[in-house]
Amino acid sequence: MNRRRTAPAPAATARRNLLTDRPELYELRFPDPEFTAARWADSMLREHEAGPDVLDLGCGTGRDAGWLHRTAGRTVTGLDSSPAMIAHARSRHPGPAYHVGDMRDFTLPGRFDAVLCLDSALLYCHTNADLDALFGRLRHHLRPGGLLVAEMRNGAFFLGRTELLDAPRFDSVTHEGVTHISRTVLWIDHAAQLLRRTRSWASDDGAPPVEQHSAWRLLFPQELRHLLAVHGFTVLALHDRPGPRTEPPWTDGARPAATADGDRLHLVARLDPA
Repeated sequence: MNRRRTAPAPAATARRNLLTDRPELYELRFPDPEFTAARWADSMLREHEAGPDVLDLGCGTGRDAGWLHRTAGRTVTGLDSSPAMIAHARSRHPGPAYHVGDMRDFTLPGRFDAVLCLDSALLYCHTNADLDALFGRLRHHLRPGGLLVAEMRNGAFFLGRTELLDAPRFDSVTHEGVTHISRTVLWIDHAAQLLRRTRSWASDDGAPPVEQHSAWRLLFPQELRHLLAVHGFTVLALHDRPGPRTEPPWTDGARPAATADGDRLHLVARLDPA
């Protein structure tokens, strides 16, 4: 049964994003010891012959940006709206130039050969106006013929499928002797075309519970193709699997499937020369 919304526990009083506030917890909760996301992105860049200058939008902790800079030999700039994430990136994954900023309204010096939007970063643009603003910034910052490489949730997955919505999900992460337990509930805001999430955190050190609210825009493959075409991009690849967050995950040399109804969507698009 698809429950539209499950109310958080009444004790959850603080309202903030624990994983954004404490990026070291984010990397423990979402480990990527083989740097699969960064290696997948680099493989897309190499396959489509992108130049070395890369902008990582929504770079988070800097884990992917750091690997691309250090190991793949690219010149990487990272941008994220969280000052805590950027501080962590500068400290733990040095090399790239990191900036705090909003992907809908930023100006950086120079232009880039490619822009990355991994881990559904593009879907934090909730409205059509947000998406228009983002693509406008991409046109301004990409060189003609530059690439957009994105990995995100797939709106088409939720057409008639409810397995991610039917029950809360519980996870835990332990850091410095403290265990943090999360309860996550997802539901669809149909009118806004958003996947909304409430995540409540409790820890065994006596700290007050924390409640986090977030949402992602649900984009469908054909809708995404249309948006990109309107903004001067040609789609080179659009597929559901394999990718860094699919099961099984992407491995070196894996070729994309032909379908687009899995949980994740993977995109490569080229900015058309003016």
